[in-house]
Amino acid sequence: MPRLLCSKSRIYEFNDLIRNKKHPNTLDVLLSRKKTVLIRKKSSDISDYQLHDHSTLGLKLTDLLQNKDYLAAFHSFLQSEFSAENIEFWQACREYKRMTSPCKLSNKASEIYEKFLHPMAQKEVNIDYHTREKIKKSLMKPDLTCFDEAETLIYRLMEEDSCPRFIKSEAYQNLRNTSRNPV
Repeated sequence: MPRLLCSKSRIYEFNDLIRNKKHPNTLDVLLSRKKTVLIRKKSSDISDYQLHDHSTLGLKLTDLLQNKDYLAAFHSFLQSEFSAENIEFWQACREYKRMTSPCKLSNKASEIYEKFLHPMAQKEVNIDYHTREKIKKSLMKPDLTCFDEAETLIYRLMEEDSCPRFIKSEAYQNLRNTSRNPV
């Protein structure tokens, strides 16, 4: 079941609404007072509902990352908030996955670890101890998936924290107003 990011009372409120509904298939969208949307996936199972922030429902982080102009603006925004290491780590992981040479894999994996994951790294990303240690052990024989868990954690952090703030920022609004292809 997806993680729900709201208070227990809000969860019980949604559960009551779902239980009292005679046909869960018809329960598509419920709006709360805090602009949170409960969205049904393409399944009739009640556990397949997710909460999303309504203000960013139309724009996702994936959209920002696929557009060069928005990516550059997002990177600048993260620099201004002193969290540019997140996008830089994510980009390094994406580049790492495109590598084909096994001997270069080991060097690149060590480079990524030293730059972003080592406890004394200048651009250390915020991940838990267990994930860091798991990656450290995998550096003995790195493969293309050794950074997947950390990459997912950082992506979620950007998606849930940085991206919504960026979308509300003046930098994003200015870029969106001047762009021919708004995201």
